[in-house]
Amino acid sequence: MTGSDQCVDTVLAVFAAVEQRDDAALARACQPDVEFCWPPSLPYGGTAPGLARPGEGWAAYWDRLQPTAALRRLDPRVVAAAGQKVVVLWRQRDLTPAGELLYCLRAGKLARGQMFYFDPAAVCAFLARASRQAPARATPGGEPRVAGRAG
Repeated sequence: MTGSDQCVDTVLAVFAAVEQRDDAALARACQPDVEFCWPPSLPYGGTAPGLARPGEGWAAYWDRLQPTAALRRLDPRVVAAAGQKVVVLWRQRDLTPAGELLYCLRAGKLARGQMFYFDPAAVCAFLARASRQAPARATPGGEPRVAGRAG
């Protein structure tokens, strides 16, 4: 197995952990100083080091909007891999626009995830509508988070 193959496996393990809301598996696949970089226009946007606490950042919005495994499925497709970098095309359910993600790895673990939404304004509009319609389980805020706890 090549270095790029190992990086692809790690990135797909990150996606599986996010889909399953498995914080322990996500932590195993990430560097301690991992960074998650979301478009700044999103409510959980910006760059934050490390894994966030349950119910903060990304999870504060998406956990309650994706109560089933089918809705959490991202269908990641590796578009390119070279050395320690992997580009993934993915789809977030309940949202029309797809996104792309550039993953950078260090020593076989995720060091940085950079998210690119094709239409961040549509994502913001969707989250605003959904926030008005769904009861809140967590207070949005804090640092961006890639996986949360379901339930």
